Amino acid sequence: WLKIAINFRFCGILLIDSQLKEAMATKLSGMPAFLTDKNNPVGYCVQGAIEFGMDSRRLIQRCTKPDAKEFKKIAVACAIGFSIMGFIGYTVKLVFIPINNIIVGGS
Repeated sequence: WLKIAINFRFCGILLIDSQLKEAMATKLSGMPAFLTDKNNPVGYCVQGAIEFGMDSRRLIQRCTKPDAKEFKKIAVACAIGFSIMGFIGYTVKLVFIPINNIIVGGS
C-alpha cells in the first residue's frame, strides 16, 4: 500500500484522503454556524473562498516543473503559433491596403 502511494506521489497525482476532509471539518467546526451555511449569503462567500483555497492548493501540489524536452516542445509550439498569427495579420493588412485606397479614393 505504501509503495502504491509513493508511486502516485511521484507521478504527480495527489490523493485526497480522509485526513484532509477531517482537518477541514475540524476547522469548520470552530466557525460560527452562519459562516458554514451555504444558504446564508455570507456563508456562501466564505465557503466559496475556502473551497477555492483548497482547490488552488491541490492544483499547486499537482503541478510539476517541465523537463527540458517538454519545455522545448511548448516553446516550439508557441513560436509556430506566433508565426502563423503574424503571417495571417501581415497578409490581411497587405490585402486591405489596396482595398482601402479604392474605397477612400486615392487622389
